[in-house]
Amino acid sequence: MDTSFFHTLAALALQPWVLLILAVALVFDFINGFHDAANAIATVVGTRVLRPGAAVLWAAFWCFSAAWGVGMAVANTVAKFVHVEWVTPEVIFAGLMGAIIWGLITWFFGLPTSSSHALLGGFSGAAIAHAGKLTGVIHMERFLTTVAFIVIAPLIGFALGFLLVVLVIRIFWRTAPGKIDRRFRIVQLFSSAAYSFGFGTNDAQKTMGIVAALFYATIWREQQAAFEAGAIEFPFWIVIVCYGAIATGMLFGGWRIVRTMGMRLTRLQPYGGACAETAGAISLLFASWLGVPVSTTQTIAGAIVGVGSVQRLSAVRWGIAARVVWAWVLTIPMSGLVGVLSFYAVHAWRGAAGG
Repeated sequence: MDTSFFHTLAALALQPWVLLILAVALVFDFINGFHDAANAIATVVGTRVLRPGAAVLWAAFWCFSAAWGVGMAVANTVAKFVHVEWVTPEVIFAGLMGAIIWGLITWFFGLPTSSSHALLGGFSGAAIAHAGKLTGVIHMERFLTTVAFIVIAPLIGFALGFLLVVLVIRIFWRTAPGKIDRRFRIVQLFSSAAYSFGFGTNDAQKTMGIVAALFYATIWREQQAAFEAGAIEFPFWIVIVCYGAIATGMLFGGWRIVRTMGMRLTRLQPYGGACAETAGAISLLFASWLGVPVSTTQTIAGAIVGVGSVQRLSAVRWGIAARVVWAWVLTIPMSGLVGVLSFYAVHAWRGAAGG
């Protein structure tokens, strides 16, 4: 099977509906970068190490560099999240719409929710609507692992952030605070780069998985059995396109969520920002190695709260934290509901149009 760029483009030209869905997937990828850019730059902006404009350029560069990163395990997980017999172009389109609409709603209200869970929730909801049943539609092992990491990811971030700050305080306890801040302003440039790289290894691959599911359900359909049976090899042009879309979205990331994550959850000093970013980066790279699509939002939020709680529990603004947690809890069911409604709308529209 020829999966080269020009051969695939020629096949897409004969199926404009599939080409439209590919465009929507890349729009989602862009919105994911736009929405979650705040996670990559919140601490470096919140500690005033970089201005927002410089911070997003720095983050976008390191996110794109992750295209040469740590394998494609996350993309494989997302591509096979739904059983192949229930994957159709309409299901994928409706799932993407569920994720996009929920992401824009939460961005409007400044809630740092998870684009990853919105995508998987929308995809699952649309597939269930198509199948007309709840069982035998989703790969439950992948679904339960993803749900478990809603709790595990922020806990790992919290624990690592807490431990790193304790370690830094013990090492530099005789050093003047001003000198510590000056040193960690430099360190934070590297920690924010590491976090942005980790963000790229996990988040860009989610759209790659959706694109693979779309292509294997349509223009690469003759290879569908092999797709279901084994790991997918992604043409490098798909990798570059998806990483390019998410990195471009990061360049336009939202300031509202930066304020919530970097300034309102707790007030950070440069050493705290570096510890939070390092904790987040380690957590994301670990999850990517396992092939688990995790929420970068939840990971960095847990790390920020862990760092802030070292000072005292009252240093964390728990009212803001509770609001964030509620957004996390609602993401999968709400995006799933939008995915269901989107599927019925698309199915009716395609039926009326004769397509």
